[in-house]
Amino acid sequence: MISVLVVEDDPVAGEAHESYVQRVPGFDVAGRVRTGQAALRFLEETAVDLVLLDLRLPDMDGLQVSRALRMIGSGTDVIAVTSARDLKVVRDSVASGVVQYLLKPFTFAAMRDKLEHYARFRSTLGHDREASGQGEIDRAFSALREGNRSSLPKGMGEETLAAVVSAVRANPGASAEAIGRASGVSRVTARRYLEYLVDSGMVLRRPQYGGVGRPEMTYLWHAET
Repeated sequence: MISVLVVEDDPVAGEAHESYVQRVPGFDVAGRVRTGQAALRFLEETAVDLVLLDLRLPDMDGLQVSRALRMIGSGTDVIAVTSARDLKVVRDSVASGVVQYLLKPFTFAAMRDKLEHYARFRSTLGHDREASGQGEIDRAFSALREGNRSSLPKGMGEETLAAVVSAVRANPGASAEAIGRASGVSRVTARRYLEYLVDSGMVLRRPQYGGVGRPEMTYLWHAET
């Protein structure tokens, strides 16, 4: 069983990540914390195989946690779970010992694939012996690099999702129609992506009352509440 520590400051996202891990056979959540210091204290007392690490923590940069683990010689691996798209952050993550990078928002299928690839990587290199050759080592590392089977629901695209996310963050409390205009898609398309983000815990949906009839739904990036 691969033990996992979830490090996520947002309680809704943290609960979702913990639930996702528990649904993947062969993985078990050893704990969940909300700060970098709490993560380091937990890891001092409890050995775990893998840390799902948010890079934007309230007390310290998540990469500082990963670097601290490397400095003390910890064998714990790290998967970065973050909305940070800056390629410099990605490069710094690799230099800090991060083995995989999972970009928010994501589906259960996306996390499942990352965890399954990581499990195959561990099973290949988890023996105390010499590798048979370059091919065995290459196969082990390729297990971490395989693409996801399905990072988004069918019919949804990464570019459109990024545009909708940008529009939500720039227009807090806007309607699906307004977000559609801001992101260059129809109201129906915008609402589909918005509902996906709501289900993922990234966006809050709130009714706005004022006129006659049903209230209009508005959307707010969860990090801004």
